[in-house]
Amino acid sequence: MLKTFSIGGIHPAENKLSADSAIQVLPIPQMVSIPIAQHIGAPATPVVKKNDQVKVGQLIAKSSGFVSANIHSSVSGTVFKIDAIVDGTGFRRTAIIIKVDGDEWMEEIDRSEDLLKEITASKEEIIKKIADAGIVGLGGATFPAHVKLSVPPGKTAEVLIINAVECEPYLTSDHRVMLEKGDEVLVGTQILMKALDVKRAIVGIENNKPDAIAHLTKLAANYQGIEICPLKTQYPQGGEKQLIAATIKREVPSGALPIEVGAVVQNVGTSLAVYEAVQKNKPLIERVATITGKSLQNPSNWKFRIGTPVHDLIDAAGGLPEDTGKVIGGGPMMGKALSNLEVPLTKGSSGLLLLPREEAIRKDSKNCIRCGKCVSVCPMGLEPFLLMVLAEKKNYERLEKDAVMDCIECGSCSFTCPANRPLLDYIRLGKGRVGQIMRSRK
Repeated sequence: MLKTFSIGGIHPAENKLSADSAIQVLPIPQMVSIPIAQHIGAPATPVVKKNDQVKVGQLIAKSSGFVSANIHSSVSGTVFKIDAIVDGTGFRRTAIIIKVDGDEWMEEIDRSEDLLKEITASKEEIIKKIADAGIVGLGGATFPAHVKLSVPPGKTAEVLIINAVECEPYLTSDHRVMLEKGDEVLVGTQILMKALDVKRAIVGIENNKPDAIAHLTKLAANYQGIEICPLKTQYPQGGEKQLIAATIKREVPSGALPIEVGAVVQNVGTSLAVYEAVQKNKPLIERVATITGKSLQNPSNWKFRIGTPVHDLIDAAGGLPEDTGKVIGGGPMMGKALSNLEVPLTKGSSGLLLLPREEAIRKDSKNCIRCGKCVSVCPMGLEPFLLMVLAEKKNYERLEKDAVMDCIECGSCSFTCPANRPLLDYIRLGKGRVGQIMRSRK
């Protein structure tokens, strides 16, 4: 019996069209736009100015608080300007725009393919290197990794959980990272274990990736304390709280963080980035993303430099299909439609989905028929139909009381609603407003 979480969940069509596509390297663009806010927390502060010369891996914006992250140049060249651009959120935000010239790297970065298994850095040095390298959660949430590794006083980490679930339909970048960089991922896992002072790590992988499960199980025999845990294919298995429930059978209380039950969760891509930061002195300047879609000529996985325009990735995969209705940053369940194709790819870009027009058009919303489907599939045990009504009525006090902040925005409710009601849209709006109210009280 495969492990899984116990409340709610759905199984949308997987459409892993690019699963067999090996990671390719995207050519370096002529110009990159690197946003200073690519993480949860305070935006970084630029430390370069117009006409400055920069190298690959050079610090260009410094973390401006504990919950913030450094930003490094992904290219070498000249700072063209620092200006507001439209990013993946659809809002105008500050970015450092660099005109590319050559590909000159900082000398301290080890660019060799040699596997470095021996971990010489101390716990404190590891956390400092991760913070210096600007590592954030690469599963999409982009929470600064050093913050998660700094366990609060009075709390103890007992287990590290590596999120290799990749439950979003269509996306396969994590899958390819496991197959092609398995040893690096496991060394990164041991580095994270050392930073947390834990002796046990669990790598959770859904059973729709049997090749990755077999490959990592074989490799993990050489790494002490790491176990590979196959999981039932069930969305949203990759949610932090769902993954903890599935792997160690502990429930994170409402409003609490995983550390409350002794767990710390990091994405499999983050583990690779941690290996590169600690063992190779390489900051987070590139990552792997999937580009996919049913009409796309070449669904594939690419390693790109941060700040590359979205259209470069689309061109590399065969160009924009004529029947494209939406270009979505991320997967179909939790991704967001992009406003234009000049938007830069960032640390949080795990994929691009080109949805055909007929799938991108929303069906007309009808009255709620009280079927209860949204309640039965909610992995957090909430009542989405009620939360939507409360958000529509702007009843924020009741929204907070009914635990709207526990919503993980997985979209299972909207996916299953026979009346096509935009449940998640309204819940997101309500959650955003309740969050503001709660922060103002503090």
